Amino acid sequence: MKARTRAAAILLTPFFLLFTAVMVVPIGYAVWLSLFTEKQSGLGFGGTETVFTGLDNYTAALGDRAFREGFGVLLGYCLLYIPLLLAGALGLALLLDSALARARRFFQLALFLPHAVPGIIAALIWVYLYTPQLSPVVQAMDAGGVGFDFFSPEGTLPSVVNIALWEWLGYNMVIFYAALQAIDRSVLEAATVDGAGAWRIAFAIKIPLVKASLAMVGLFTIIGSLQLFTEPLILNKGTGSAVTSTWTPNMYAYTAAFDRNDYGLAAAASVLLALTAALLSFAVTRLTGRRKAGTARAASTAHTARRKAGTARKEQTA
Repeated sequence: MKARTRAAAILLTPFFLLFTAVMVVPIGYAVWLSLFTEKQSGLGFGGTETVFTGLDNYTAALGDRAFREGFGVLLGYCLLYIPLLLAGALGLALLLDSALARARRFFQLALFLPHAVPGIIAALIWVYLYTPQLSPVVQAMDAGGVGFDFFSPEGTLPSVVNIALWEWLGYNMVIFYAALQAIDRSVLEAATVDGAGAWRIAFAIKIPLVKASLAMVGLFTIIGSLQLFTEPLILNKGTGSAVTSTWTPNMYAYTAAFDRNDYGLAAAASVLLALTAALLSFAVTRLTGRRKAGTARAASTAHTARRKAGTARKEQTA
């Protein structure tokens, strides 16, 4: 037993060292940095000194309207992006998993390729496609009488959602497709023999059996959505779009740190965003856990009822 414990400790030590170096230490430094601020003395002509301010940076961040509005933008982004991503990725995976699908490997690769493009390059590509003077897409839309300004206040959020969908749809489709491939084929064959059509098999068998993958992708997507930064930052640079330098909480922290040199405020904003992500992750995990427990109890109850019914029929026959 001691040898086994020693072996486990040796194998886990590199992980904990790396986890401490890249996670615990940076988070601890950010929390420490958020408790201080730099102040100048001598009417701005003297040097700067670091002063302990406690929770003042958190109060300043929460009291800033721009920071609060950033969370409103994230809420709208999540409400639009997450359902489209989950439905689109799952729908594509079901299509590839169907018996009618052809050239599965080609379409998997074609749909996954956008994810291989770095986020900043993807954003630059779409900025080109959104610019009226350059984009053949916008020109074709105008010629067809469909005018839409992707950089307007109303068009900015859909523009960012479209870029994110282009990047991540294929990646999540691969996850769902792998989960669908893991389903026991005998279950699907039995449903087909019983007369179930493709739609009924998809909604009554396949989707319930990949709920764990749906929950996982949903959780990771929520966390990733809260970190929205690259796409709006590119749209903010020289496009004339409605995206401001504080459009999201991440952009607010970036602006506070590198434009205003207020690292304490930037750290406080980052810690608040991290706490929000942690709370949402906990809520989603608890919700999915309760649903799994409820499903397991329902399945156990149904199994017990079937056993009792079978026993009663045997007794009546006897």
